[in-house]
Amino acid sequence: MELSMAKGERFIADTQSPQGAAAWKRQLDEFAPGASDWVVGAVFGGTYQREGLELRDRQILNMAALAAMGGTEPQLTGHIRTAVDVAGMSREEVAECFVHLMPYIGVPKVLAAMRCMSAAFE
Repeated sequence: MELSMAKGERFIADTQSPQGAAAWKRQLDEFAPGASDWVVGAVFGGTYQREGLELRDRQILNMAALAAMGGTEPQLTGHIRTAVDVAGMSREEVAECFVHLMPYIGVPKVLAAMRCMSAAFE
């Protein structure tokens, strides 16, 4: 687990702002101390470290899943930032991902995703 924690912390440092990481960790740990450790080790130190997909592909999947779920605006906004700032996607490519989702998830959820894009690019 220690190796996964170290990899996870390194991944977070490379892909998230210190303020953003501190915010979600604080939210998780407020009522469930240590819950953020699981996310760091299992998700960022585990799932994200698997071979087979590039970060860009993972961000496209994350954005699609979060947009489809709805009610995940803070997380979607963060993944949009990562897609552009770290994974090398253009704003136009991110927008096209959401346009592509319109017939699958509906116009209202795509409009919500576009609002997240605006927030991410401010």
